[in-house]
Amino acid sequence: MTYRLPRILPVLLAAVFLLAAGGAPAQAAGYRYWSFWDREGGKWTYATQGPSTARPADGDVQGFRFAVSQDSQDAAQPRGTAGFAAICSGTEARGGDKRVALVLDFGVAADAPSGEHPPAPRTACARVPSDATTAEALAAVAKPLRYNTDALLCAISGYPHQGCGEQVAADGGDRADQGQGKDKDKGADSSAAAKDSDGGGPSVGLLAGGAVVVVLAGAAVWQARRRRNA
Repeated sequence: MTYRLPRILPVLLAAVFLLAAGGAPAQAAGYRYWSFWDREGGKWTYATQGPSTARPADGDVQGFRFAVSQDSQDAAQPRGTAGFAAICSGTEARGGDKRVALVLDFGVAADAPSGEHPPAPRTACARVPSDATTAEALAAVAKPLRYNTDALLCAISGYPHQGCGEQVAADGGDRADQGQGKDKDKGADSSAAAKDSDGGGPSVGLLAGGAVVVVLAGAAVWQARRRRNA
């Protein structure tokens, strides 16, 4: 006699699949903010200082990019390849001043706050006193600027009209528990810590559910054998 598995087993296997799918980790959230960059040659590097303390030299190229990212490791770089010579070709040097080439990338529509549309990327050459900071150079060519109470840069040339470093859910919508830009790395680190606390493995619920399915499957096989041998 050919032995056949109980019909309930496909259902149990489907339950295992659903439990596994439910136990998959959620995609991490990001933050919507202006990132600040330095360019050496043709390579962008994430700035190690904020624009209010950085003091570029004459001939430097710096960039700003508005985007949603988790932290500096996955932040989107400014687009465009224009260098200092191209950006500042129409701005004459003047004694006691310096010229700083700025690349302003307002990002893409997918990263824009609800109801807003990013302006086209542009460049500008700021001629400022030799001891000026990047923030002062930016103010010379890209007003209005907007800062929050923690001196975080929120808007360049008025974009975006509202919001400042808010947390964005994995589906692109703003989270109710909005975080400030100054906490963006802290928030990302907290998410990573929570992820690491369970070792990146399956949840307790998944393990318990899997155990229940195994027990039920064993009981079903035992019952089938009893009926066949009766």
